[in-house]
Amino acid sequence: MANTDITQLRLVNRSGASVVLTSIGAGIVEVNVPDKNGTIGDVALGYSNPQDYIGDGPACGKIPGRYANRIAKGHFSLDGIEYTLPINVGPNCNHGGDHGFHNRNWDVKEHSDNCVVFAYLSRDGEAGFPGNLNAEAKYVWTDDNELQLTLTATTDAPTVVNLTNHAYWNLKGHDSGCVLSQLLKLEADNYLPTDETLIPSGEIAPVEGTPMDFRSFKAIGKDIDADFPALKIGKGYDACWVVNDAEEGKLRKVATLMDETSGRILEVSSDQPGVQIYTGNWLSGCPKNKEGRGYNDYDGVAIECQGFPNSPNTPSFPTTVLRPGETYKRHINFTFKTIE
Repeated sequence: MANTDITQLRLVNRSGASVVLTSIGAGIVEVNVPDKNGTIGDVALGYSNPQDYIGDGPACGKIPGRYANRIAKGHFSLDGIEYTLPINVGPNCNHGGDHGFHNRNWDVKEHSDNCVVFAYLSRDGEAGFPGNLNAEAKYVWTDDNELQLTLTATTDAPTVVNLTNHAYWNLKGHDSGCVLSQLLKLEADNYLPTDETLIPSGEIAPVEGTPMDFRSFKAIGKDIDADFPALKIGKGYDACWVVNDAEEGKLRKVATLMDETSGRILEVSSDQPGVQIYTGNWLSGCPKNKEGRGYNDYDGVAIECQGFPNSPNTPSFPTTVLRPGETYKRHINFTFKTIE
């Protein structure tokens, strides 16, 4: 990445709750929201040095692309043409490679009291993907403590695109340690089994009777050590769930995270077909956080609303193909509340 200035922008609402965003990866740096006693705390994992967001392993808070998550063996075909992508995690391409959107310095296209629009032009052939892709990430911070993210993209040639946000949440506070006691609920009756490299098999499997069942509130760590393939492969949860009744352009609640100690609740709504839950299984060794220490494994959980992994090679999955004249548009809303 070129040595360019990093911009960080703070949005503050009427109650004093605030969000800090960075131009690196159009990412989330801080989310400062009240607990049940009205005490404001930062619930988004992040680093003390703005430069540390470039090239970090966890992709903390940022927008991966051009294709979030994995594409098997860094290959896919589109309209009879084979494309080759960088291999960066095992035998696969993950998050568009090491120089994906999350490690690029996005332009600040618009900025107002409650809104920031970041823009990035991904050139034809960048990381092997076809077409010049114009991507935008629009964040709006409301007086109701809702962070609204709209992701859009257009292209001048057929391509694939899958965008999400990779924030890690800890509702006790970003520096409070392990997140596994917090409660998670997913609006998902099914998940995507994978091979040992986390590439989906193509099967859509029911969660019932498995440790993947979060249809009612359950401590994230309750079953994390179970003898179950999806948990053994990734040293914890790192899987994609199939959102019930997902419909493009129609927001619906996908996930709810709750911390009974602080009383904070995070509701995540989206129109994406999948939600990847990653329990920070490999956070150790990341850059120093905003309090000057390194995070440990399981100190945060990522709730990534997205298209399915490896969709370009799996015709039965919802398409991630974008063609000239079309607009990719997806929504993810993070709503912060407290237990009443």
